[in-house]
Amino acid sequence: MLEQIPTKADLIAAHQRILPYVHQTPVFTSSWFDAEAGKNCFFKSEHLQKTGAFKARGAMNAVLVNAEEGKLKGFLTHSSGNHGAALAWAAAQIGAKAYIVMPDNAPKTKIAAVQQYGGIITFCEATLVARETTAAQVQEATGAVFIHPYDNYDIIAGQATATMELLDVRPDLELLFIPVGGGGLLSGAALANHYFGKAKVIGCEPLNASDAYQSFQAGVRIPVQNPDTIADGLRTSLGERNFNIIQQYVHEIITATEDEMKAAWKFTVSRLKQLVEPSAAAGLAVALKHGDQRCGILLCGGNMDLDPFA
Repeated sequence: MLEQIPTKADLIAAHQRILPYVHQTPVFTSSWFDAEAGKNCFFKSEHLQKTGAFKARGAMNAVLVNAEEGKLKGFLTHSSGNHGAALAWAAAQIGAKAYIVMPDNAPKTKIAAVQQYGGIITFCEATLVARETTAAQVQEATGAVFIHPYDNYDIIAGQATATMELLDVRPDLELLFIPVGGGGLLSGAALANHYFGKAKVIGCEPLNASDAYQSFQAGVRIPVQNPDTIADGLRTSLGERNFNIIQQYVHEIITATEDEMKAAWKFTVSRLKQLVEPSAAAGLAVALKHGDQRCGILLCGGNMDLDPFA
C-alpha cells in the first residue's frame, strides 16, 4: 500500500498491474463539439470503462495491491455508487468479498449495479458522518480492508492511468478538463500530466458543490456544505491527500452552473451520441466556456437513472 504521493514509477506499475482487467478506453473527437467550444477537443471515454466509470481503475489497483489480506477478510468502502460498484467488481476478480456502505438516497441504478457485482450493501443516512460511522462498524465486525473512495494513494495511482492513456495518444494536449468531487480523478490526472504531459490541468466542479474551488482559492480544505447538484458523483468533500496533490499540480479550478451542465449534457447526448452521467457534464460545461487551446476532456462515467426517460 502506497504511503506517499505516487511517483512516476508507481503510476507505470499501477497501469501495468490493472491492464489485464480494465478497458483501454477509446479517445474520440467531435466536429460538432469543436465548433461549439471553439477549439480541438479529444474525449477520453471512461463512461465505456468496466462498471461504467473510471473508478474501476483505482479500485482494481487497490484490490490487487492488497489482494493477500483482502482474499481472507474482504474489502470495505463507503460510496454513493460508482466506487462501490467498482470495488465490488474488482474484489470479485480475485474471489474476495466486498462490503459497501451506501447512503439511503443513492440512485437506484447504482444500488443495482453494486448488487449485480456481488457487493454486500449496508445502508446508512446520507451524511459523511453516517457513512464513516457505519463503515467503522462493518470493519469491526468483518476485519475487511478499508479502501477509501478517493483519499487513498493506491486509488489515486489507479485513476491516473486514464490520463496516462489519453496523453499517450495525444501528448500535444495543452489543456485537460477533469471533473472533481472527492478529487481522486483530478489528483491522479494532475500527477499523470506532471510526469507524462505538459498541459494545464483544469478541475471542473458544480457551482452548487464548490468546495474544491473554495479550498483551492483559500489554500485550506473547506468541506462541502449542502451540495445541491445534478452531478451526484461530485457532491462529496475533497480528500486530504487529493487536496495536497491538487494544490501542487492543478493549474485552476472552474465551476459550472446547473444550467451550463444540463446544456452540456444534452448537447453531448444528442450530438455526440454519448450517454454520459451528469458528473461528466461538469468537465464538458467548463470546456465549452474556457480556453481556446487543444484540450482533453475526461468523460468520467455513464451510470445514471434512465427511468425518467423510459
